[in-house]
Parts: sequence; C-alpha cells; structure tokens
Amino acid sequence: MRVVVVAELVPGAARLVLQPGVRLLRPEERLFEAMTEGWRRQQLARHLAFGTIDARTRMVNRFQAFTNSYPWQWSPADFEEWVEELRSRGQARSSLRTSAWAVRAFLGYVCDPVYGWAEECTDRFGTHPVQICTRWNTIGHLVDSEGRPSRRSLTRRELQDLFDAADEDVARARRLGRKGWLSLFRDATLFKVAYAWGLRREEVRRLEMCDFGVNPRAPEFGAFGACYGLSPAEWWGW
Repeated sequence: MRVVVVAELVPGAARLVLQPGVRLLRPEERLFEAMTEGWRRQQLARHLAFGTIDARTRMVNRFQAFTNSYPWQWSPADFEEWVEELRSRGQARSSLRTSAWAVRAFLGYVCDPVYGWAEECTDRFGTHPVQICTRWNTIGHLVDSEGRPSRRSLTRRELQDLFDAADEDVARARRLGRKGWLSLFRDATLFKVAYAWGLRREEVRRLEMCDFGVNPRAPEFGAFGACYGLSPAEWWGW
C-alpha cells in the first residue's frame, strides 16, 4: 500500500505558513521569513529543544546577512566564503562544523519536496534552492575530541581526586551537622553518574528515576544498575 504525504498537512509546509494566492510585499524578504518560520514549526514537531532551534535559526540568518541574498540564490561559493570568514575570526573547528550543519539542515528542509518550498520559489522567482553544503566543502568529524590541548580531559588520578574531594565535603558537612550535606551528597553523586554514563550537562539535568533500571551484569545495584535514558543524539535531535 502506497502512502501519499500531503504537503499541506505536514508541519512546516509552505501552504501552512503562507496564505495561498496572496501577493507579498517585499516578496524575497517575506518568503525567507516564512521559510525560517516553517523550519521552526518543523523542528518543534520533531520535539527539538527551543535553544537548539533558536541557535540554528540565528546561524541561518547570519549566513543570509553575509550573502545579502536568499536561499534560492545561494551557491557553494557563498557558503565557502562564509566559512573562510568565520575561520579568519578564529572560530574553533567544532563551531565551524556546527555553523555549517545549521545551514545544511535548513537547506535540507527547504529543498525537500514534501514541504513545497521549491515549488513556491519556482512560481514566484523562476528558480529554487539547492543543497550547497556537501561532504566536499564541510568539516568532517574525524576525531573523538577537537578541544584545545589546554582543555584536556582529566586523568584517572585527577578524576579520583575530584570524587574523593566531593565525598570528603559530604562527610565533613554531615559530621558537623550542617543542613547542606544532602545537597553536597547529591552533587557528589551527579559527578559520578555523569562520568559513569558519559552524560552531558543537559542530559544530567533531565535525568529522572525512571531512566534507571536493572543491570543483569551488576545485580548488586538493584534497580539502579543501568541508565536507560535517551542517548545524546536523541537529546539534541540529531
């Protein structure tokens, strides 16, 4: 059985953002604004974080301002000049890749025929957007860590010292009868949880009791032997 997707019913579709048959004042500017609004709706439908959506939108707006043109006019040369400009400002490799990913994701959305933007552009301007970010002009993620050497990971000895210091703070506060010892105990536990499961700050913040479960290989920990929460890719909508 073949399933036909009706563009008008898809979140972020052009027909849901624009009024059909209505002529736009400053059509190029208004159509671009409608595209970014449609992209926002599409990302909200995917349950992406508001911060992620806002950051991506800002990056696309910066690219548009740099080129002083619109998606149906963008070319690979525009993108490459923009990346070169960002590099000249000293932007880190990981930040460059994030910037490129935002533009690539936006163009992936507006070029998808499901949303009807290419057809809308062709009807109004006689041309349509194309994907200008390819594996030939974007940065690949080739190594586990791209951080600066000055921001290296802690060694095992340093990690152990950190955990010991946190535990000692708890023991000292409890020994002195201070009310804050439970908060210190919480923090010491979170340090270990974040390290044990490789969690990021936002992932730690969203942890709930239901994210933990039995680990068949470590029954001694009972109902809290494994963390079955969302993976990093799911947290950030990758």
